[in-house]
Amino acid sequence: MRSLDSVGRRYGIGGPWVLRGVGLELLPRTLVRVEGTNGTGKSTLLRLLAGIDAPTEGRVLGRPRTAYVPERFPAALPFTAAGYLTHLGRIHGLSRRTAATRAGEWLERFGAGAHARTPLAELSKGTSQKVAAAQALLAAPELLVLDEAWTGLDTAARAELDRAVAERVADGAAVVFVDHDPRRLADAVDVRYTVEGGGLVRRAAPAPADAPAEAPAAARPTRAGGDELVRMGEFVRIDVVGPVPPDGLPGAPALTHGPDGVHTLTVAAAHSDALLRALLTARPPWHIRGVSRP
Repeated sequence: MRSLDSVGRRYGIGGPWVLRGVGLELLPRTLVRVEGTNGTGKSTLLRLLAGIDAPTEGRVLGRPRTAYVPERFPAALPFTAAGYLTHLGRIHGLSRRTAATRAGEWLERFGAGAHARTPLAELSKGTSQKVAAAQALLAAPELLVLDEAWTGLDTAARAELDRAVAERVADGAAVVFVDHDPRRLADAVDVRYTVEGGGLVRRAAPAPADAPAEAPAAARPTRAGGDELVRMGEFVRIDVVGPVPPDGLPGAPALTHGPDGVHTLTVAAAHSDALLRALLTARPPWHIRGVSRP
């Protein structure tokens, strides 16, 4: 995928080191959260991972198909929203027809379809951010890097970006993100890092606040004939909002119902990615409230 080998970055000859001695390996199918106080180098780290910036020392290894959403989107470009996305899709190797189709689909998903023909310079900050998110998802990147990508989005668009992130991870990508909201994708984060003192410190991923100490016996998936399929920690709980999920989903998940239209699907971990993909690619998709290991 991509890794950093003793990477350091400073700006200007003899300037202070923003990062130094940083080692990091990104694995497929992983969601990584990066935290740190303002000015510690989070955005610098993300630009290095995205290939937007080059290290002063050390090596950036691996060449996955990468997409990046910056903290600030350069809106003063001579394109309409759809034209810009189609242009970037062509750069990513898509045919013009495919690029235009995906551009329209992503604009619709983020609630910006009505602005497809609007020049970028005339878009509101929130709509510009929707275009920024859409451009990163056009070509199904293997590495998705998000620097405060939710900032400026309305509630529906933030939820859609959450779903898009889950789709990319379920499809085998690595996603690295920074966000000011500590609750952002908290139930789905695999690895958490803090940037401090010019280095990178790995933290334990937080357990979901509402995760039960033990899964109820009725929710534990079993093999045909009643034999227990998995022990504790070897299956995944997915909370969804929407209609009652049908039979025939991947992994034959156990289904329980909670308040406010929340349904809980409990499935063997080996089938969780396929189940997430099925839920997220349905039309209309289910809203994923949370993913956790009971």
